[in-house]
Amino acid sequence: MTDARAALRAELVERGIAPHEARWLIEEYFVGAQADEADVVRAAAQRRLAGEPLQYIIGHWPFRGLDLDVDPRVLIPRPETEELVGLALEALATSGLSAPRLLDLGCGSGAIGLSLLDELRARGVGATLVALDESEDALAVAKRNALKHRLLAVSFVHSYWFDDLDPSLRGRFDLIAANPPYVAAADFESLDPILRHEPFGALVAPDIDGVPGFEDVARIIQHAPEWLTDEGVLIVEH
Repeated sequence: MTDARAALRAELVERGIAPHEARWLIEEYFVGAQADEADVVRAAAQRRLAGEPLQYIIGHWPFRGLDLDVDPRVLIPRPETEELVGLALEALATSGLSAPRLLDLGCGSGAIGLSLLDELRARGVGATLVALDESEDALAVAKRNALKHRLLAVSFVHSYWFDDLDPSLRGRFDLIAANPPYVAAADFESLDPILRHEPFGALVAPDIDGVPGFEDVARIIQHAPEWLTDEGVLIVEH
């Protein structure tokens, strides 16, 4: 690290930025070590000190093999969801399908579905994907990520879960994956304050039959069999 970068990093740490986050901000914005870039870093640091997630400040974040564009329109990609993708890949490998049809329910940034497409492509598997979300804003981010990584075997659908999905697709998906809202409204305020920067509707779900925050998961479990093949698999994060 150059003297200028080391001095700037020390300044940010002194202001309260975690050392690793200070390094990331400098690597992102202090490319040429110019004075105006230092000002950009300081402005980004101020946003972080105000509580904004680092991922939104930087504007992109790694998820498995992809570098995904992210902003407040979508959830921040997290390691637990990377595990979901790994489980989905294991299920698809067991099936032995050469051209599986995938559905990413509530796709957000596209993290799950696009990662599956990307990693299956690397294995020589020609999967196709339907990425669905009720948020037009989220779909815009997912479309940008698909183009960014040249993942073109995907169609995007604006729908509340299965409601507006083409009926001709019933019984045709080999895998449905979802990271739906599953936080109860009563619990939300007690969670990490950083979550308040993320889309509320992508985090918090209504209660159902006395089970806190379970309505969306229940809806997916109830209706997924209608859209899966006889050997199809549903994987849901909860």
